Amino acid sequence: MATKIRLQRHGRKGYAFYSIVIADVRAPRDGKFTEKIGTYNPNTNPATVDLNFDRALYWVEVGAQPTDTVRNILSREGVYLMKHLRGGVKKGAFDEASAQLKFNAWKADRQKGLKAIADQEAAQKKATAEALLAAEKKTNEEIAKKVADKKAAEAAAKAEAEAAASAEAATEEAAQ
Repeated sequence: MATKIRLQRHGRKGYAFYSIVIADVRAPRDGKFTEKIGTYNPNTNPATVDLNFDRALYWVEVGAQPTDTVRNILSREGVYLMKHLRGGVKKGAFDEASAQLKFNAWKADRQKGLKAIADQEAAQKKATAEALLAAEKKTNEEIAKKVADKKAAEAAAKAEAEAAASAEAATEEAAQ
């Protein structure tokens, strides 16, 4: 039986998320599968991957062939690096402990890189929000100035009308 590691689609139209499954090559995409080893949600930023690392490594070592997308996911999660390191242990290039140290160093470096990207995105989002707030404050000040000018013009017109009325009343009194 030829097995594949592939994605099984779930979710609504336009908002798909996927299960990472082990399935027979002849089974339909969303049909029968042997084992579910994780999930993949491309809708989040960055894409969320929940993977059973040990089972994924087992299936890759046994010879299950991943699809291109799953191969990229497994590579990003370090499954192929661990397979490579285990191959080095089997050949006697280094021992299991040094292989685990190399893998942990890679994982820590990757986490640091992901954290830096997340911090950069957060800073960019904060700067954008501050720029929008400053623009809104400027707009509100302009509107407040226009309203104040309009009220001042109305007050001046009202004062002129009162002055004209009082002048007219004074001329009527003088005429009497």
